[in-house]
Amino acid sequence: MTRTPRSPGVLLRLLPLAVLLGACGSLDGGPVGVGGLSFAKSGSIVTDDGRGSFRFGAATAATQIEDRNPTTDWWVFTGPKEQGGLAKSPFVGEASRGYTLAIEDVKLLQEMHLDSYRFSIEWARIEPRRDVIDEEAIRHYSDLIDALLAAGIKPMVTIHHFSNPTWVDDPRDLACADGPTDRNLCGLGHPVGGPLVIAEMAEHARLLAERFGDRVDEWGTWNEPMNYVLAAYGLGAFPPGKNRLFNFIDEFLPTIRDMLASHAAMAKAIREADRRDADGDGRPADVGLTLAVIDWVPSRDGQPSDDPADAAARDRLEYALHWLPVDSIRNGTFDANADGVPDEQHPDWQGTLDWLGVQYYFRGGVTAAVAAVPVLDLAPCFDAFDLGACIAPADPTFCVPVMGYEYWAPGLHDLIMDFSGRYPGLPLVVTEAGIQTRVGERRAENVVRTLEQIGRARADGADVRGYYHWSLYDNFEWALGYEPRFGLYSVDFTTYERTPTMGAEVLGRIAEERSVDDSLRERFGGIGPMTPEPGVPENPRTCNRADLAK
Repeated sequence: MTRTPRSPGVLLRLLPLAVLLGACGSLDGGPVGVGGLSFAKSGSIVTDDGRGSFRFGAATAATQIEDRNPTTDWWVFTGPKEQGGLAKSPFVGEASRGYTLAIEDVKLLQEMHLDSYRFSIEWARIEPRRDVIDEEAIRHYSDLIDALLAAGIKPMVTIHHFSNPTWVDDPRDLACADGPTDRNLCGLGHPVGGPLVIAEMAEHARLLAERFGDRVDEWGTWNEPMNYVLAAYGLGAFPPGKNRLFNFIDEFLPTIRDMLASHAAMAKAIREADRRDADGDGRPADVGLTLAVIDWVPSRDGQPSDDPADAAARDRLEYALHWLPVDSIRNGTFDANADGVPDEQHPDWQGTLDWLGVQYYFRGGVTAAVAAVPVLDLAPCFDAFDLGACIAPADPTFCVPVMGYEYWAPGLHDLIMDFSGRYPGLPLVVTEAGIQTRVGERRAENVVRTLEQIGRARADGADVRGYYHWSLYDNFEWALGYEPRFGLYSVDFTTYERTPTMGAEVLGRIAEERSVDDSLRERFGGIGPMTPEPGVPENPRTCNRADLAK
């Protein structure tokens, strides 16, 4: 459960770190040893001969972009009450009309010379009612895959990206008083319904592999499963809206166990059904999942902390969010009380992970001074909550105000090296990285700085095989609605026109040349100040939304 702590002094004393970075800019904005970064052509995501290869891609999620999607739990969860919804957050509505415009959107990927597109297939469209398959939806996604391949773009399919059909766990029936029925299986973690949902997820994965496996070789079972379980079943912020975090041992951890079991079940179903090697690398199906990774640092009372208790709290949080799920799958075990010692054997989980996606956006503090999270006995700085864990950004321009966090580029390198060291032989892919901004220069800076840190990690021996920018275009950002803008292409939500940002132009140039040249690094790279985002205080103590609103 513990590891050798990264010294908060090293993490946060930035000028010495700038020297260590070598090829990156210093905090005063001047370049330090700038040189071009080269990336080989796209290849296998798993095979040994693909180790030196690299793909450039963009990512989306079905619920976040697709219109005409009333069978999802998010439609019910966010819909107006007068229309039978629960109005728990801004209404998803038309999203970015990514269903209607799916084939046209392939041109956006082509314009940027991207190798791959990571997208999810909406389960609620494929199976709007239990055991009822919508063949029109199957044809839609089949046409999209064909269009991608015709454009020379490799599809990476995510099976579960934060959404379900309403019959999996209906947000309108949280008590599930009638027990599991075809209209409401009661969801993960339910003693009767949980195994039913796992079986249904495997059945869905098998169907996708049967229908699309002749053209798709790369599959992701879950997107950020720990974040999903926390938001949907721990805090109630996502559908179905259940609050189990404070019954941590008896309700929350069993939900995580079901999630891990569902990954293994989906992986086995895919491998059984997908026997066609679509890309010629000798492997018909490579299965992984993606994790949200955060550069957690010890903190206390708004400052970096050297207190061993805070370092231990950081380690406990990293274990729960980063290591527990991967350790469980790799080792076929489960830590049922989150004490760092596995106490259950699940041999059927082993061997079900071919690659791991890491998704990085920010650095955050964590303290042991407040026991806000049960069992783990700690408090993180996250979103609108500051219980003494939040610290000021290294530079005010690193603040991402709408999201309430700090973009700290070197954190990605450090986390990649952590994962590479803990899981040798497991290929890594940066399946999401991006920044919320309406400023084109900031998005270009994020693209270049992310690739600089990936390049550093690859030079240090990490097996990183790709980078997918989040996101292809502006979309519905879950509980935050449409205010956050993450798109390489901006979307006018009146006309739904897509317009390239400077980030799209820069990533397109990099992907075409397969390198980040000196001029791009001098203009956009390093770890110096970024182009300011309007609305950021000149000297924010924290980058926390509640603080910024004061």
